[in-house]
Amino acid sequence: MKAIQVYDPPMCCSTGLCGNDIDPALVSFAALLTGLVQKGAKVERYNLGQQPMAFVQNPTVKALLEKEGVAALPLILLDGEVHLKGRYLTDAERATFSRAVLGESAEVSS
Repeated sequence: MKAIQVYDPPMCCSTGLCGNDIDPALVSFAALLTGLVQKGAKVERYNLGQQPMAFVQNPTVKALLEKEGVAALPLILLDGEVHLKGRYLTDAERATFSRAVLGESAEVSS
């Protein structure tokens, strides 16, 4: 099973699921991550506004931020490799992502 690291842009809270104007993509992504954790996946999630040192301490993340700025966020890494940058997974991408994390025959519904 692969490890997931998510580097989010600055948000009001750790998941961005607060306030009056919640992005539906964040809700779907949070549900996916919760499902993956319940299946045993290791998920680490960092918010630039709350945990800036995590962004500086990861050479891949630091290099992308230096090159592209915060437009590279959110950044999703699988086993330390960039899987997706600049946006959250679409509905169509979530099933493929869960299979990549859990294994070919596994799938998490979201």
